[in-house]
Amino acid sequence: MLTHEEIKRYSRHLIMPEVGIQGQMRIKQASVLCVGTGGLGSPLALYLAAAGVGRIGLVDFDVVDFTNLQRQILYTTDDVGKPKLEQAKARLQAINPHITIETHDARLSSENAMAILKDYDVVADGTDNFPTRYLVNDACVLLKKPNVYGSIFRFEGQASVFDAARGPCYRCLYPEPPPPGLVPSCAEGGVLGILPGIIGLIQTTEIIKLILGAGEPLIGRLLLFNALTMKFRELKLRKNPACPICGPTPTITSLIDYNEFCGVRPQAEAPAGAGEWEITPQELKTKLGNGGVKLVDVREPHEYDICHLPNAKLVPLSEILSRVAELDSSDELVVYCHHGMRSRDAVEFLKGAGFRKIKSLRGGIDAWAAAVDPSLPRY
Repeated sequence: MLTHEEIKRYSRHLIMPEVGIQGQMRIKQASVLCVGTGGLGSPLALYLAAAGVGRIGLVDFDVVDFTNLQRQILYTTDDVGKPKLEQAKARLQAINPHITIETHDARLSSENAMAILKDYDVVADGTDNFPTRYLVNDACVLLKKPNVYGSIFRFEGQASVFDAARGPCYRCLYPEPPPPGLVPSCAEGGVLGILPGIIGLIQTTEIIKLILGAGEPLIGRLLLFNALTMKFRELKLRKNPACPICGPTPTITSLIDYNEFCGVRPQAEAPAGAGEWEITPQELKTKLGNGGVKLVDVREPHEYDICHLPNAKLVPLSEILSRVAELDSSDELVVYCHHGMRSRDAVEFLKGAGFRKIKSLRGGIDAWAAAVDPSLPRY
């Protein structure tokens, strides 16, 4: 039962006829897993804790970075460099000592997802990459659990509830992932710091509704939000009869390799000197000292304004097809971007166009700033 202190804490819930004592007891007895404790996971976890969800699980493996603080409201400046899970647990426990916080210090994978997800009633997807979204979806379908989904990019966000027992799943909406590199991550394309708060709170609202069995959940509906126009739109979603995991004749009966499915390169950085088409910051420093190397920056103009290497030619990746004639295949070129992903795509394209004396700066200008020129701002 609720203690006297809990009755006082949740009194504004208890006087609502849609919640009451019985509804608050359901919230207290519920368990929710937050996959990711970043932009979406921060408001999710904060409001779930304040609402009194009895057991909250957190999955993350990262440390707090300065770039997180613009939107990840679980953390403070003093938390930079510390493990996210430790700081998140302490903050949530300080908000509500009556709940249990469980931490899973791991990157969610095909090997551990089923074991981690199985003991929770609801799963909240706060991830920012396609392999993990498909992984969370498939694990939820196989475990018959609702997946409360949200995603954000720049000024736009979307949210839905995927419950294969009552409607479509994430694969019904997106049967195939986009080609690698087509959709930039928030680290590459940016995100309005307020946006994950809006979408994360929509996810939290849907979770509480699912726990209470109240209202109309976003099952079979995709909610789209544009912060620039301050407008919401709704799309109806239908279950795909040919869905490979939630359809009547599923072909996916266990978790697969999601990086391979999404065509994502391994995250680990190659050892120094490896890769015929890559160059390390230290190697580039030596070459620049000897002269003869020309630099091509494939970031966007607003990124170039933040920082750039001297005498680098700005040719955004989005324009490289139309501007390839501006580059001389007889020159020795080094292409760079922010973290080295867009530059690798540019090198692949230029190789196909006949360029041979060309390399991508491994780790991008961020690695250059860290290893060679600390006077450059990092973003």
